[in-house]
Amino acid sequence: MKFRGLFFFLPLLLVSAHAADLMLKNDFTDPKLAQRRAMRGDWKFAGGAASCTQDDEIYKKLKDHGPILFYDLAHTDATVRFSFKPEGAKSVVFTANGADGHVFRFVVGGAGTSVRAFPPESKDRASISVGQEKVALKSGEWVPVVVTLRGGKATVKIGADFEKTYEHASYARPKTNLSVGFSYGTLSVRDVVVTE
Repeated sequence: MKFRGLFFFLPLLLVSAHAADLMLKNDFTDPKLAQRRAMRGDWKFAGGAASCTQDDEIYKKLKDHGPILFYDLAHTDATVRFSFKPEGAKSVVFTANGADGHVFRFVVGGAGTSVRAFPPESKDRASISVGQEKVALKSGEWVPVVVTLRGGKATVKIGADFEKTYEHASYARPKTNLSVGFSYGTLSVRDVVVTE
């Protein structure tokens, strides 16, 4: 009798534990999500996705910084999931930022992917390379991404075939937000989910 009661409550405990892990979910049905800042371009929200085409005048005015989605979310460790679809874009950038600047970044371009760290002790907060990969940008395809930041490690999954873990002590710093940006062409983003 006692065991039957335990089996009844166990699924409820698992569901509430999973809900506690969720830090942010953006399915783009709400055009004014409080934690999201859509900047440096005319972002459109429709069909469960956000999309933007770079405005070259804005890009020049902002010293070669393209459209970007910021998510204000204080965290140290987290798993970030999203999908992106570039159309004519030259690069897609994911960044985790701290109060004093960038912490972690990867940039996917036509020639491959660069993974960066931003040691706080480096001159002018310059980034350093922790990896150069052959994962290149493919126009017109949805690409799923998972980034897991745990202490001094960052595990990056891009698409179905690439997954690698990088280590740098600076990755363990507290973060205040994360972002997805791009340069040139158009980018669509969907299914942004952040868990602890």
